[in-house]
Amino acid sequence: MRALIYPHSMELGGSQLNALQLAEAIRDLGHDVIVASETGPLLERMTKAGLRHIVIPQHRARPSPHVGQLIRSIVREAAIDVVHAYEWPPIVEAFLSVGLSTHAAVVGTVMSMSVPSFLPRSIPLTVGTEMIRRAAVTAGHQDVTLLEPPVDTKSDHPRVDGTNFRLAQNIGPGDIVIAMVCRLVPNLKLEGLLSACDAVGEMALEDQPVRLLIIGDGPARPSVEARAARTNALVGRKTIILVGEMSDPRPGYAAADVIVGQGGSALRGMAFGKPLVVIGEDGFSELLTPESAPTFLQQGWYGLGRGSRGAGAGALRSALETILASMSLRQELGGFGRRLVEHRFSVAHAARTIEQTYLHALRSKISRRRRLADAGRCAASLARYKVQRRYQRWMGSASAEDDNDRARISAVLSAKAIAPQSDRAASDPTSEISRQTDS
Repeated sequence: MRALIYPHSMELGGSQLNALQLAEAIRDLGHDVIVASETGPLLERMTKAGLRHIVIPQHRARPSPHVGQLIRSIVREAAIDVVHAYEWPPIVEAFLSVGLSTHAAVVGTVMSMSVPSFLPRSIPLTVGTEMIRRAAVTAGHQDVTLLEPPVDTKSDHPRVDGTNFRLAQNIGPGDIVIAMVCRLVPNLKLEGLLSACDAVGEMALEDQPVRLLIIGDGPARPSVEARAARTNALVGRKTIILVGEMSDPRPGYAAADVIVGQGGSALRGMAFGKPLVVIGEDGFSELLTPESAPTFLQQGWYGLGRGSRGAGAGALRSALETILASMSLRQELGGFGRRLVEHRFSVAHAARTIEQTYLHALRSKISRRRRLADAGRCAASLARYKVQRRYQRWMGSASAEDDNDRARISAVLSAKAIAPQSDRAASDPTSEISRQTDS
């Protein structure tokens, strides 16, 4: 089988990193794989992995008719069987340019926190949480598979040594390191970053030996830098350290005692055997425990509003102080997280899921008539969306990342379960995992 993988960008980020991890894993299962993408920081990783790469223009409309034509040409020249597109612009481009006019099947993956209403409903779709899967089925998507963010449990492992990284950041052996690894962007991330600065600053003012490492970069960096500088000035020492972007953040994860994060970053922290506080928006933070894990397995590694400890920096501080007060609890919860990742989130498992999705897509391609009807609905809905976005930008109310808009996420999280759960999501492995001994 020949697959063309089309990630939506090559910036350091969860969806595109997952795309490359799965491209490698699908290739290792014996399939031919080509990646079509713009250039960017992840290009080096792809080159090291030995994946064949075709460059597409970086500055383009989204969706882009020109890129659609390029994807169609690649499909024909390379005899591609399946085009796997990540996030909405590549999915729309692939469906309209390839799914309507070639033999190749199109598969879409949405790792954002909601599925846009204008996406084609006739193609197989994978999403990152069971709650989003249910919402997509309720919205009319005909074939939706749960594909939770995969983690490379071989390279992301508790045996990775973070000692040199701590030394490079002038972190003393008695300091307790809280790490956040994420893009510094307004949507989803900024509130949690600022709350972490405040919570850690309050703890440091009480002479607790805590340090906060923030690893990443992005347009919200000036806001984070300002809050970090204010906190450091109040404390009188460099309590918060902005490391910047790292192409390989594993030393940062390994150097941490606790991870604060969401999404793929949260899962990677768990793979390193670190206890985790899941951060969200509207004040959400919650410690990962065997009791809280089923909630995250349903809604994803994110939340909105009050958690069990309240909301805001105070709730985050409470979770951190609970975990930092006990070395044995840190080891217990770190081991639980590692076992959960191994059990449910390995790249190998995700690759087998994707392989079966590809084979199913090839076997069950729907009629051209239904595809054309779906294309008409998709194009009309997309046009309305574009007009609405222009109006929102004119009014100054447009979200920077529309798939991660808080209102849309809130609608997904508050939706009642209408579609039946998948067998895998319905089972709760956490009670068994919490009883296992760490290998």
